[in-house]
Amino acid sequence: MKKDRVVIALGGNALQADPKDTTAESQLITAKSTAKPLVDLIADGHELIIAHGNGPQVGQIVATYEAAAGVPTMPFPECGAMSQGYIGYHLQQAIREEMHHRGIDKSVAAVVTQVIVDKNDPGFQNPTKPVGSFFSGEEAQRLQEEKGYVMKEDAGRGWRRVVASPEPIGVVEAPIVKTLVDAGHIVITVGGGGVPVIDRGNGVLEGVPAVIDKDFASEKIAEILEADYLIILTAVEKVSINFNKPNQQNLDRMTVAEAKQYIEEGHFAPGSMLPKVKAAMKFVESKPGRKALITSLEKAKEGIEGRTGTVLVYE
Repeated sequence: MKKDRVVIALGGNALQADPKDTTAESQLITAKSTAKPLVDLIADGHELIIAHGNGPQVGQIVATYEAAAGVPTMPFPECGAMSQGYIGYHLQQAIREEMHHRGIDKSVAAVVTQVIVDKNDPGFQNPTKPVGSFFSGEEAQRLQEEKGYVMKEDAGRGWRRVVASPEPIGVVEAPIVKTLVDAGHIVITVGGGGVPVIDRGNGVLEGVPAVIDKDFASEKIAEILEADYLIILTAVEKVSINFNKPNQQNLDRMTVAEAKQYIEEGHFAPGSMLPKVKAAMKFVESKPGRKALITSLEKAKEGIEGRTGTVLVYE
């Protein structure tokens, strides 16, 4: 079987198996479990680039600073960079240990990655992603006046800061990542969608408070690295239409045209499967012959071998 260059995007359950246990110790244990199916792909000879989400972790970092000072004290881009290092450290340890057990002599490194966004992206006009702690209405008003935050009431639980979710248009550290991958190393990159930055010109990059969807960031780095496969991991083995209904249909294969039709018919939830399908479509459309796979972490090896999962192709 042809060995592929694969970008694999880890979902939240690949880092925190129990949403109620958010300790560092628990995350490291989960990372060691996650490493096994990842190293299965490495053992098969595939070149592996790993991306991951960071929602719970960056939320914890923001909330910790807020709890210590009573108000947000650490800029959000810096919190995102911290989460990349924290998660990358655990994945590095876990993957290296698993490779050592199997006699695989490769290096693994996490790269703190900046992802370029457009300052005019419409997402900045309508921030929707909640981050950090809950505040009272009075505290929220003060934060809006003093720091310029956008605060929104969250389902009766209090007020939270919301930030934009712009589209990624470039990856600053892509040349470094490519050099490492070309040399045979395992790279963890665009963690949490990357630290969002605006290119001000003359070499100046400015971090902005935003959350980039990790599936779209994974798609972008997959394009840049000329990957053969983009694997987007989720909690289910296959994409479905009529999900959770008596006529649910699991899909083994989906063309871009079919995916567009299913989106128009409203089959994919906006906060769940929709961004995964859209990212997969974008990658498949970027160059002939590219494939995207949506499946669970445990089925990634079987999926790339064509035995399960939902493969998205151009036609």
